Amino acid sequence: MVALRDGIQSDATIARLHEAGILRAAAPFAPDQIQPASLDLRLGRRAWRVRASFLPGRNRPVMDRLQSIALHEIDLTRGAVLETGCVYIAELQEGLALPLGLIAAANPKSSTGRIDVFTRVIADRAQEFDTVEAGYEGPLYAEISPRTFPVLVRTGSRLSQMRFRRGPVRLDDDELRALHAREPVVTSAEPSFQEGVAVSVDLSGFAPDGLVGYRAKRHTGLVDVDRVGACPVSDFWEPIAGGGRGELILDPGQFYILASKESVLVPPDHAAEMVPFDPLVGEFRVHYAGFFDPGFGHAEAGGAGARAVLEVRSRDVPFVLEDGQIVGRLVYERMAERPARLYGAGVGSNYQAQGLKLSKHFA
Repeated sequence: MVALRDGIQSDATIARLHEAGILRAAAPFAPDQIQPASLDLRLGRRAWRVRASFLPGRNRPVMDRLQSIALHEIDLTRGAVLETGCVYIAELQEGLALPLGLIAAANPKSSTGRIDVFTRVIADRAQEFDTVEAGYEGPLYAEISPRTFPVLVRTGSRLSQMRFRRGPVRLDDDELRALHAREPVVTSAEPSFQEGVAVSVDLSGFAPDGLVGYRAKRHTGLVDVDRVGACPVSDFWEPIAGGGRGELILDPGQFYILASKESVLVPPDHAAEMVPFDPLVGEFRVHYAGFFDPGFGHAEAGGAGARAVLEVRSRDVPFVLEDGQIVGRLVYERMAERPARLYGAGVGSNYQAQGLKLSKHFA
């Protein structure tokens, strides 16, 4: 039995959970699969094209539901193209045997969100996406839905990541203010604390290249999710120049990469998560990949000045974004212990010290 403390479990504890059989895997973990506060999840051997997204419900395994909703089975061992506008369910190589008191939560990886691939993790008998209740024992599956670019995936591709929580972990607003006083979590002169700390969008165009963001092109080539720097930017993205206007009209159905105005910092003894959709600030989504690891933006890990990259999609109507407008909130959570390695400190981190940055797939 692994002794667990309250908080987000660190890399060292994740390794112990695997050794104890609480985290199960069809193949040995890759050297960089365990992150400072999360575990990357790998695609398994099979996927299914399905008619619609679904949750299995309280009394039904995922495989039972697939029998009535799957269109065809796909062999991932040879690689497979997942088309835009389609929904797929894939086996994951990882499974769980969670003890009482330990909850798992999933999110798309940063690189997955930045290519507009929407992923959610499903467990047997689940009534919610991306959440696995304490005491669950069984397999895990990923729902995958490419929105803009068709993607090439294969057995072992990593699109999602999972955190493990025990006990009350989220900071309330007073605790977040105290943390900010100890170590500023955003560079805003007057930060707003309300169920998290506010993050605003940078549309000033004062960067050296004058860009404020990128708009995804349609009808592009493939993105191989496992190849770094293989895609020419100009084939997939239209750069958006600021032009001194300080505003941007979001077109419904279009996908944008923007950046926060504030630098963001996650102290080594905390983790953070971006709230993906807040109807109080507008009918648009600002983040698909919400996890921020301990050490993100921290000088100790070489990340001073890191911005939050925003994966933005307007929902039903055109929407005007203005420079400095609040677009989302970061919630902070306590770590059970400081991780052995921080984000950006030798763990293959692609986005430490980032500004406006596309995913690792683009040259």
